[in-house]
Amino acid sequence: MPKLKTNRAAAKRFKFTAKGKIKHRKAFRSHILGKKAHKRKRQLRKDTYVDSTNVRQVKRLCPYL
Repeated sequence: MPKLKTNRAAAKRFKFTAKGKIKHRKAFRSHILGKKAHKRKRQLRKDTYVDSTNVRQVKRLCPYL
């Protein structure tokens, strides 16, 4: 079977933990921040894990990470 190419865009956005979970940054934190509440912006700072329904798709994009 031939080698699979890693999707480079996905590789930059996702990090795999030692236990196999996939971390990613939250969206909506880059611009137009004036109208967003302090609480909302504070919560957007934290990394979160990919939902279990999407794990298979991300693993397909990053087969060797």
